Formats: sequence, structure tokens, C-alpha cells
Amino acid sequence: MSKKDTINNSFKMIPHNKPTIGVEEEEAVIRVLRSRCLVEGNEIEEFENEFCDFLGLPRGRAVAVSSGTAALFLSLQILEGKNKTISFPGYVCSALRNAVNMVGGKEEILDVIKETPNMEYEGIKKKSITIIPHMYGIPTDITKIKDMKIVEDCAQALGAKINGNSVGLHGNAGIFSFYATKIITTGGHGGMYVSKDKKSADMVRDYRKFDYRHDQKKRFNFQMTEIQAAIGREQLKKLPKFLERREEIFQKYKKAGLELLDVGINQNHLSPVRYRAVMKTSEPEKIIKSLESVNVKAIVPTEDWELLGKHELLPNSVELSRKTVSLPVYPTLTDKEIDIILSAIT
Repeated sequence: MSKKDTINNSFKMIPHNKPTIGVEEEEAVIRVLRSRCLVEGNEIEEFENEFCDFLGLPRGRAVAVSSGTAALFLSLQILEGKNKTISFPGYVCSALRNAVNMVGGKEEILDVIKETPNMEYEGIKKKSITIIPHMYGIPTDITKIKDMKIVEDCAQALGAKINGNSVGLHGNAGIFSFYATKIITTGGHGGMYVSKDKKSADMVRDYRKFDYRHDQKKRFNFQMTEIQAAIGREQLKKLPKFLERREEIFQKYKKAGLELLDVGINQNHLSPVRYRAVMKTSEPEKIIKSLESVNVKAIVPTEDWELLGKHELLPNSVELSRKTVSLPVYPTLTDKEIDIILSAIT
């Protein structure tokens, strides 16, 4: 959710990222406005059901909320994270630390595996809670983890799979983000909580419905609006095409000789999505300036000052933050624009 990834609508600049919004989303918004039903209508339930269908979950196991961070907090709340050690990587956005703090957990910050954006989970205390992100759309293989409560952070990985099954379905819960720069958006902000456990999903749904309740339980307003859900439904229909185009662009970069972060060798059971095209380079500033000279915006995807722990404890994260550049990879990027990008860095 980094502000450096701000959407640039200037026709002169090729932005680093931008949402792919069409007439279908506009019509969906108008449909909701004309219905005069802006909250607690049918759109949210239908979006949740269609999201379950996409993931391969029985209906009723997804809960739409106001943001990915809200979904993360709720997942930790349901797992009773208060006063418990909650492990997560330092190479990630601040939303993880914020959610752990909000639930009253004790943070344990870990490094990533060398030259990858995903965390090293070996040695984590058993019977703890661990948040495992699938960074940049690259799945972390968590199928061998036992005796540990796991929240999969799938904010950047909608559509990725492990052993043919969607990310978000391998732990106790999965959370997704629909922020403006994510793979699909619900109009700026939004998120989804999913769990194979119907009881857990129902508990999150109960927490979300905060008002007019005949009990004294503490809840909070994490609701999604009908307009957001309507936009999300249209985006979800387009998701397969979005993923296909992102893969095409990623492969064009690879064929041009760029060294990009990807799944490792002998990892055929991991199916990534191309949320980011992250280029390895010893000269990130030079690459960014070269792209700026042809009116292309690129960023360091996670800078060293953004890391969530002491640098001396996160050597692999620090190295990765200083040797990577993220290139444009969104669905509306044209082949002509890709040629402009490649002309500046190859």
C-alpha cells in the first residue's frame, strides 16, 4: 500500500502502477447508486460468494471488509493473538506490524531467505502464530509447516497457487487486499478474510456487524460498502485476463534478459502471479534514473528504511532492498510502452 506507488494519470509518464477500470465498473457503481441501497445489500454477499467460487471454497467462507489490514487484524483477533508471540518478516509493509500491535500481540520479526522476498520460517517456535506473506505474488510453500497457527497474507498474490490450490487456503486464514494498486481493486480500499473453517468466518462476520446487537460484545465497523463490492465483482470477472496479461509482460522482460525475482528452481508446484516485476540490479538508482529519462516511473519495491526491524538482524532483507527495482507490469501496459522501458535498461 506504499504511497510511492501512487497512481499517475499523466499521459506523458508511464506510471509504475495503475488500476484497470472500465465501463463495467462505472455501470456497477451507477447500478448501486440508483438502487439507493448503499450498505448491507446484495452486492457484498454476492461478491463474497463469487470470491469463494474463484478460490475453490464452499460459499460462506469469505468475509468482505474495509481493507486488507482490517482482514489481517480480524484474523489475529479470531486466533486470540493478544499477548501471544506473532511472527512475521521485516521485509513487508507496515500493515503487519500495525495489525499485530492492534490485537495486542508480541512481535517476532524474521529475515527473508537470501535473494528471495519471502520469509525464512524454519526455527519459528511451534504453537505460535505466524503471518506468512506471499510477496510480489510469489507463493511461499507452507505445506510442510506443522503445529503452528498460520495467517497467509495474500494481499499481493490473488490467483497464485501451491500444489494447484489457491493461496489463502493452506493456513488457518487468508487475507486479501483490494487497494488501488493491487491485482484487483474495489475502488480504492477493501479487503477479504477467508478460511476453510466456517465457524471462523462466521466469527469475523459477527465482529464486522457492529451495530444494533443485543449483547455487550466489543466490535468495530470494518464493513465494505455496496459500491465497493459492486466494483469488486466486475474486477473479479476480469481477473483471469488481468493475470494473463501480467504474465505476458513478465515473460517479455525475462526474454529481454532481465533477471527478475521468481520462484526458485525445482519449485514447479508453486504457481506465482505477477503482481510485481522486480528486477535484480547492483545499481537501482541508475536504473530508475535511466527510466525517468524516457518518462517511465519505477520504484525500489521495499526500501531499507521501510524494513520493520533492526538491520543487523535482517541482512538478507537489507541486501534485497538495496539491489532491486520494480518495473511496470499492469494489464493496460502496451507492447509499445514495454519497448520504451526495455530501451532504457537493456
